[in-house]
Amino acid sequence: MAQTKKVVFVAKEGCIEDLKRLLTDMVKPSRAEKGSLLYHIYQMKEKPDTFVVIETWENEEALEGHRNSSHYKYYKSHFEQFTAEKYSDELIELGE
Repeated sequence: MAQTKKVVFVAKEGCIEDLKRLLTDMVKPSRAEKGSLLYHIYQMKEKPDTFVVIETWENEEALEGHRNSSHYKYYKSHFEQFTAEKYSDELIELGE
């Protein structure tokens, strides 16, 4: 079953560009991964310190593969220095 997540990041003061760069660097390699169905990152217009990641993986195995990738491990070891708040939710697609 497909796994869809929404992850929200709020940058620390003075760290918007650093967090934006770190998250943006995740897009191409994540989209190229086996089992990646959707991978988008958005910056909120009205709150430019806030970023939203929407990602869908073919199944739990694909999501685990993503979590074990070198680019994910790099992101994971660096995001906290730029992030004031982070939270995530699993999403269920309706109407299918």
